[in-house]
Amino acid sequence: MDTAVIILAAGKGTRMNSTRPKVLHEVGNFPLISHCIKTAQSIDPKKILIVLGHGKSEIKKFLGNSINSIDFAIQEEQLGTGHAVGVATNELADFDGNLIVLFGDTPFISARTMTKIENECKQADLVVLGFHPQDPTGYGRLVTKNKELLRIVEHNDANDEELAITLCNSGVMAGSAVLIKKLLKELDRNNKNNEIYLTDCIELARTEG
Repeated sequence: MDTAVIILAAGKGTRMNSTRPKVLHEVGNFPLISHCIKTAQSIDPKKILIVLGHGKSEIKKFLGNSINSIDFAIQEEQLGTGHAVGVATNELADFDGNLIVLFGDTPFISARTMTKIENECKQADLVVLGFHPQDPTGYGRLVTKNKELLRIVEHNDANDEELAITLCNSGVMAGSAVLIKKLLKELDRNNKNNEIYLTDCIELARTEG
């Protein structure tokens, strides 16, 4: 089954206190977005689509000739990760393979991990990459029971019991494009940030069976 990779790169990066788009800040002498594109290319996907917003012209200019092999979607309003992926899937209306969603400011996802995620999509409708950070502050928590993922709770919405969980959300989510498109239409903004969370797809999918 074909795979398409969506890279979320529309954020302003306000915490960086910089006028430069967040994804153009460098790690290891290369901008974050370059690392992310290389990660996406490692599995030779059918399509790579980058969601742009803040600094879109500057990012496109930086990418230069490489944009010939990349498609773009524009998120005019930053209404959350679920909204951003929805903007992307509007450009993938006829695609019915698997989607892998990456964040443009997350440069350390390896090719090996990408291959594992792609393989997991053959067995599960939705796949989430979790990890145990030294400091979980700011990360969404993966709420599990008997080794099954029940839901993802964003840091700002978590209670004390959920904040004690050390298994965190990396931001990488994958799964059936058909299912993800369906779930995105059902998401709401009923949270402290008043945003559409991609992570809410997990609990919604479990609720619907």
